[in-house]
Parts: sequence; structure tokens; C-alpha cells
Amino acid sequence: MLPINTVIFDVYETLVHNDTALWIPTFDSICREQGLNLDGQSLWSQWRPIELQFRRYRTVLEDPEQSPPFKSYETAWKETFEQVFTTLGRGDPAAASRRMIAALQGREPFPETIDVLARLQQSCRFRLGILSNVDNANLAPLLQTLGIEFDAVVSSELAQAYKPHPRAFNRALDALGATPSETIYVGDSQFDDVQGAKGVGILSAWVNRYHSDANISLPAPDYEIHNLSELLEILQVAER
Repeated sequence: MLPINTVIFDVYETLVHNDTALWIPTFDSICREQGLNLDGQSLWSQWRPIELQFRRYRTVLEDPEQSPPFKSYETAWKETFEQVFTTLGRGDPAAASRRMIAALQGREPFPETIDVLARLQQSCRFRLGILSNVDNANLAPLLQTLGIEFDAVVSSELAQAYKPHPRAFNRALDALGATPSETIYVGDSQFDDVQGAKGVGILSAWVNRYHSDANISLPAPDYEIHNLSELLEILQVAER
């Protein structure tokens, strides 16, 4: 049996859905509400490449402490919309950013999520935590829908750092009173989750739901699973 007593989860695309297709209706709403003469897919196509630049440069992997000052998603998304709306000649960036934040609060869990979390909790063997690249405002409403009492919940905003920055993972460990050697981190991103966890000595379980090819330039996960139910076997949690 693995000497694990702490399990930390990512949230989006790990516990709940957050694929690109879910964002298009939100962008359709932004276009309607703001009277923009384009559809959601077109707005997304202009917005997304700019937003990816924010994600790319927010953490300096070679020297994380030299990363730019922390910026919340709401602020970063507002600034991204400012660039897009300047090109379009109209639009309210703050309102568009708030619309996105609201959408994140209503994401649905994957079919196995609640059962797996409940079984881990009922085993009485694990401290359960959350570490997610998300603003504080998003987490509480979303996690309430899962019906699970987590021992610690850490957002990137609380840590003032985005995964894979070591500060984010260390903040979660501190909140749980855990050490790396007794912890496993479960997440869907090889870049953010696997790389970040292994960087501080935490075991990693990569949730590869869509059977993507691993990026050989990034650290390999300790475990690769395709849904959360497989985590129960790794942790040897008995069937109910």
C-alpha cells in the first residue's frame, strides 16, 4: 500500500467539466449582451490566443521567484477583453470578464467525481485538499455542489501563484499539514499539475481523460489514469 495519507485535487477538467465547447455559449451571451456584431466562436477565436499568452508568461519556470506580479483571472481576462474590444471598437471588458467568472461557478462534475470523493472521505485514511488555478470567488460556490468537506482549499489567488509554481503546492501542503512524501496530487494538466507536483516532491496522477499523447519534454507522471475511479485502485480503496 502506498504511504499516502493526503490527496490534493485540481478542479477544472479533473473534478468538473471545463472543455472549450462549454465556453462558446458564454461568449455567445457576451456578444448578445454587448451588441457585438459577431458570434461567440468568432469572439473566442480572437480572445483565446491573447489569453494563452498570459498563461504562458505568468510563471517563470527557470526561476519561479522571478515570475511577474500575481494577477487574478478576473483582471487578466478583463485586460484580454480590453485588447479585443479595442480592435472591435466597442465592448465592456469588465462585464465580459465577470460573465466568464460566473460561468465557471456552474460547471458540472464528471459522472464519477462525487462517488470517488465520497469513498475517499469515508475510508477515513486521507486528508482531502483542493489546489486550483482559479480565483477565490469561483471555488466556494462550485465545491458546495460536490457535497464534500475538504480539509483545505487553496486557490491560485490565495497562494498568489499559479501552478506549476512551487509556492502554490507548498501553500497547499502547509494548509493540510502534509509532507510531499505522504501526498499525491491529481490533475489533468501535465504542464501545471504533473510538473508542479513533481517539482516539490509530490507523487502525481495525471487524469488523461481524452487519451492525449504525453509531452516527452515535460516530467512524466507517476500514474496515468483516464477517470477518477482508477485512483481508488492506486490508493487501494475497497469497493463499497
